[in-house]
Amino acid sequence: MKVLVIGAGGREHALIWKLAQSPELTSLHAAPGSAAIAEWATCHAGTKAADLDAIVALAAGESIDLVVVGPEDPLAAGLADRLRDRGIATFGPSAAAAQLEGSKAFAKDFMQRHEIPTARYAVFEESDPAHAYIDELKSPCVVKADGLAAGKGVAMCEDAAAAHAAIDEMMGARRFGDAGDRVVVEQWLRGEEASYYAISDGERIVTLAAAQDHKRALDGDRGENTGGMGAYSPAPVVTDAVEKKILERVVYPTIRGMAKEGHPFQGVLFVGLMVDESGEPFVIEFNVRFGDPETQALLVRMEGDLLPLLDDAARGKLDPATGIGWGEAAVCVVLASGGYPRDYEVGQPISGLGGISQEDSLVAFHAGTRRSESGEGFETAGGRVLGITARGRDVVTARDRAYAAIDQISFEGMQYRNDIASRAIDR
Repeated sequence: MKVLVIGAGGREHALIWKLAQSPELTSLHAAPGSAAIAEWATCHAGTKAADLDAIVALAAGESIDLVVVGPEDPLAAGLADRLRDRGIATFGPSAAAAQLEGSKAFAKDFMQRHEIPTARYAVFEESDPAHAYIDELKSPCVVKADGLAAGKGVAMCEDAAAAHAAIDEMMGARRFGDAGDRVVVEQWLRGEEASYYAISDGERIVTLAAAQDHKRALDGDRGENTGGMGAYSPAPVVTDAVEKKILERVVYPTIRGMAKEGHPFQGVLFVGLMVDESGEPFVIEFNVRFGDPETQALLVRMEGDLLPLLDDAARGKLDPATGIGWGEAAVCVVLASGGYPRDYEVGQPISGLGGISQEDSLVAFHAGTRRSESGEGFETAGGRVLGITARGRDVVTARDRAYAAIDQISFEGMQYRNDIASRAIDR
């Protein structure tokens, strides 16, 4: 089978790394890919993820059997629709179904229609009513840019002053561009976060493992929200009882609801959850693609073949009885550029990568790197630079392996959290 993966980041590196292990694979392509991804796939660097015409032409020209779309932006723009119109099997939802992530207001309204548990909320297209609503709340809240903002368009506001500042930044200063023209202000949910994944062909599902992301920039869940500073799997907060509630109250109603509304969901449904002290799950957000960096941890854990699972979902013939083997635990720690998630410098030489063997149980997934001008080694090229991912017999072992590998790596301004997986370890 000839497979094309769209994207260039750490998530796509992990997907390609895993797909390359499939005995059903004949050739693997990436658009645009990266220097690190080129170890596993033929990269089409001139074909950008946002250029839908070029991607469709590439898939048709290379006689691709399956396209796997990594990032959310091309899905929201309708890439999956365009590819399916050409008869090319595609793993990823239609533009209509991608609204679950592309518009937080759409997602909240959808959950309300289908009685899916989530936080109380209000939607605003002008700043003055948003400010007035915040004054009425008199409690901590969350302010979200409605559109896509690379995972960073969320402000956790402990008080009204922080919420007012978030509205001004999103709607006034337009930090996130058009994504912040409309905002959602919602109740601050208390509990423990978890990420839950289900593969769907529009009707049936196959569940994956749960993970826990670390969105805040600093240890102790402090600082600004980022695209993700690390993740681990499994997430102990998702017990068997909690998982049953997630499936019955969230996943199945979402898949049924999207089909009922004429937008069958075909791809991976990523549910960001808050699980309260009594074990009740509430949806924080939906994503319509694999998460980053949760995917890195999940795929290093995963022992089964990913390719037939994605292909069956793309072709509408998913078997819910499909079994997936899982290793015991995996931890991914993100190494980021100094200043991330705001301004940061690129072009910093990275040292120490040679000590990581890229074996199944320890991998350096490249999120934002490029080859140095000399052609030897890598340098930084993004906010999130590397995802050092390790597997072990338990979370402690995996965590220790990941941090031991990080001790070998350095670049100017390198920052990372020291407490990834602490919630699982401290239980």
